[in-house]
Amino acid sequence: MLIGVPKEIKTREYRVGMTPAGVRAFVGRGHKVLVQQGAGEGSGIKDEAYVRAGATMVPTAADAWGAEMVVKVKEPLAAEYGFFRKDLIVYTYLHLAAEPELTKKLAETGVAGVAYETIELADGSLPLLRPMSEVAGRMSAQVGAACLQKERGGKGVLLGGVPGTRRGRVVILGGGVVGKNAATIAVGMGAQVTVLDVRGQTMEYLEDVFGGAIETLYSNADNIEACVQRADLVIGAVLVTGAKAPKLVTEKLISEMEKGSVVVDVAVDQGGCIETCRPTTHDNPTYEVHGVVHYCVANMPGAVSHTSTWALTNTTLQYGLAIADKGVAAAARADRAVLLGVNTFGGAVTYGPVAQAHNLEYVPVERALG
Repeated sequence: MLIGVPKEIKTREYRVGMTPAGVRAFVGRGHKVLVQQGAGEGSGIKDEAYVRAGATMVPTAADAWGAEMVVKVKEPLAAEYGFFRKDLIVYTYLHLAAEPELTKKLAETGVAGVAYETIELADGSLPLLRPMSEVAGRMSAQVGAACLQKERGGKGVLLGGVPGTRRGRVVILGGGVVGKNAATIAVGMGAQVTVLDVRGQTMEYLEDVFGGAIETLYSNADNIEACVQRADLVIGAVLVTGAKAPKLVTEKLISEMEKGSVVVDVAVDQGGCIETCRPTTHDNPTYEVHGVVHYCVANMPGAVSHTSTWALTNTTLQYGLAIADKGVAAAARADRAVLLGVNTFGGAVTYGPVAQAHNLEYVPVERALG
C-alpha cells in the first residue's frame, strides 16, 4: 500500500504521524511511504532520517495526500478537504462528535475514516487515546498552575503554597487516564486535590494509588457545585468514547467562582465538559468568562511534540500496519478494536455516537463493510 504522511497544519501542531522507526516497519512489510518535506521538524526529526529509514520525501501536501492511506495526528482541516476522495483511508484522531462539517465531508466523499480515539479493546480501554490523555492530563495541571499566576490573569495562588499559607485547591472532573495524570502532577506540586467520578472502582483505585494525598467524591450536581465554587483550578477530564462530553459545569457555576480562578478543559476536542469552554490555540490559549481564566487548547500535547510523537506512534503503528497489510475491511473483520475505529466508510457514518451527535443516518460498520 502507498502510505502518505503530510505535515500537520493545525496552529502550533508540532507532532507528526510517523517516526523513522514507523517508516522502517512499513517499508519492511513491502509498503511505500511518502513523507512531506519538513513534516517531522517540529518533533526534531530531520528529512534525512526518514530517507535513511526508506521513505520517499515529497514536496507538497498534495503529494502526501495522494497516497492510498494517510497517517496523521490531528483531524483534517477545511484546507485539506479537497484531498478527500473515494477509496482514501485517513488514519488519525478525528473527534467527529465535535466536527459536523468534517463528518459530512468524510461521508460525502466516501473516505474510510479510522479514528485513533475509538479503537477500543475488549476491556473497554482506548490504547491509542491513552498516551495523549497521559500527556494532556499532566500538562493540564502544569498549564493551570501557570495560568494562576497574576500576570496571566490568575488570582496569584501558588498550588503548593509555602509554610504558613494555604495550598491551591485543584478539582478534577473525571478520574480516568487524564484525571489520574492530572492528579499526579497536582499532588506533586503540593496542591490540595479533589477528584470527582461516578465509578466506585475508579475512586477506590485512585485512593489506593495516592493514599491520603487526594480526596475522591461521587460526581453529582451538589458535589460538583460545592467543589467548583471554592476551587482555584478546575480540570475537565471527562470522556464518553467517541461522543460529545457532557456539560458538568454551567456558566452560572463559573460565575460563582472567585475571580482569577482557572479552568482547563481537556475534553474540549470532544465538545468540552464546561459550558463556557470553546476551542483555543497555542497562539491564543486563554480567555476570560466572568473573570475566570479558561485554557481550552484542543491540541495540548502538540506543545510537547517530542514526547507526544513518540508516545503516540508507539501505539498507532501496529494498527496502521494491520490496515496497510489487509485493507480496512479485512483488518476490521479480523480485529474488533479496528472495527470500532471505523467512523466513516463507503459514504456512511459508521460510529453510532457520531451519527447521533449530528442527527445523521447511522449505518452499522459491519453492514457498511459488506
